[in-house]
Amino acid sequence: MTTPPDSPVSAAASSFPALKARFGPRYRWLLLLAVMVGTMASIMSSTIINVAIPDMSQHFVLGQGRAQWVSSGFMVAMTVSMLTTPWLLARYGYRNTYASCMLLLMAGGIVGGLAGNFGLVLAARVAEGLAAGVVQPIAAIIIMRAFGPHEQGRASGLFGMGVVLAPAVGPSIGGVLVDLFGWRSIFFMVVPLCLLSLWMAYRYVPDAAPGGVVADRNSKMIDWRGLLLASVGTLCLLNGMVTLHGQGSDPLQAGVLLGAALAALALFIAWQRRMLATGREPLMNLALFGYRQFAMGSVVAFIYGTALFGSTYLLPVYMQLGLNLSASHAGTVLLPAGLVLAVTIAGVGRLADRQPTWLLVCIGLGLLAASFSLMLTLTLSSALWLLALWATLGRIGLGFILPSLNLGAVRPLHKDLISQGVSAISFMRMLGGAIGVSLCGIVLEWRLAAHGDSLANAASSPARLAAFNESFLMLAALCVLAMMAASQLREPASSSRN
Repeated sequence: MTTPPDSPVSAAASSFPALKARFGPRYRWLLLLAVMVGTMASIMSSTIINVAIPDMSQHFVLGQGRAQWVSSGFMVAMTVSMLTTPWLLARYGYRNTYASCMLLLMAGGIVGGLAGNFGLVLAARVAEGLAAGVVQPIAAIIIMRAFGPHEQGRASGLFGMGVVLAPAVGPSIGGVLVDLFGWRSIFFMVVPLCLLSLWMAYRYVPDAAPGGVVADRNSKMIDWRGLLLASVGTLCLLNGMVTLHGQGSDPLQAGVLLGAALAALALFIAWQRRMLATGREPLMNLALFGYRQFAMGSVVAFIYGTALFGSTYLLPVYMQLGLNLSASHAGTVLLPAGLVLAVTIAGVGRLADRQPTWLLVCIGLGLLAASFSLMLTLTLSSALWLLALWATLGRIGLGFILPSLNLGAVRPLHKDLISQGVSAISFMRMLGGAIGVSLCGIVLEWRLAAHGDSLANAASSPARLAAFNESFLMLAALCVLAMMAASQLREPASSSRN
């Protein structure tokens, strides 16, 4: 007779100590591998869709603004849902939370691939974004809790190496699939990874909540007011930006939306302070920002997210509509850069255990800024290897940033704040990313209009490339700004970890 999943015997067998005893010293690495597969699926779903945007736009007869919401809608959902991860883990535990998200991500992929109208595609993307947002902080929480300080950098590097292979290989495979089978095939790519992650979740991921305690389904309800304010503020901000700079812009409507976003932000901060003052659990614990390194790391994460996710939207559009490359060529050009990133991130992860994280982050931001700036040297007749080289330089920069930023910002926190800290800094990065996707689309349309061109025109031109170049320069400037904040990640000489 089998043991019911929720019985005490089953729960004990699925606890962290029991799984550690069963699989031995290698268990923490197997656990990291299990959550890495799901994170790979979520990241792939966030980036691979960019290769299919031109074909999808033609299929549904979409303008650049509406097509952009395929990416930015996902980003908004992912950004807001990240704030719910600590509460979900405390209430339902690692395994139930993780497995539910994988099911939702897989359902979104299937529905999106079968959708007959753009509204359903957008709904599927939002569902995928909700799942991806909850999943992505889980790995960083596990690294901070299951690994010692001397191996957290190595774990972050190995985890990052695996995760970046998804967006590295994904666009190449996705570009070929788009050329052969159309844009719908992109949505189905996450299904095999989701199935594998579900199998691994029930084998290696514990039922426990963070800290090894038993998940408490009778715990306090989530801060719904804070979540609502965060959602409203994010939506108003993005819609306000699009309305302000879009075709037929309405300054009054844009002003109202941006004003509403600021009001939502002010109300969110006031409400979080009230929740903390009255002994309740806030959605975002503002005590985190009392740690200088975390506060500066949040600033870096926000600006870095804007540049990173903005460029993942801009680069495929640039290659296809600016340089007249096919979807498969666009994905192939990015493949070497992604493979170099995987190697770099593993090496830098080891460095993060020995070298100052602020220095590694600054080096990475500098390389990323140089990569964006060097895009200005490309013309319609430039060799593809030059484009691949500049893209590779940027990915090396990312390899320096990814394993270092979270560690530099979260390490000083008290252990009771780790889950909230990882969730909050992930939120800041993704909020920047959601803005970055919209910002790149807005700036690109603005500069195209200034140069007398439009992406609706079939042929590219030097004027179109000039508009793309100015968008890349904006991203480079953001990276330089982030370097100034990253220099403040230095650990005080007398600091000690809690």
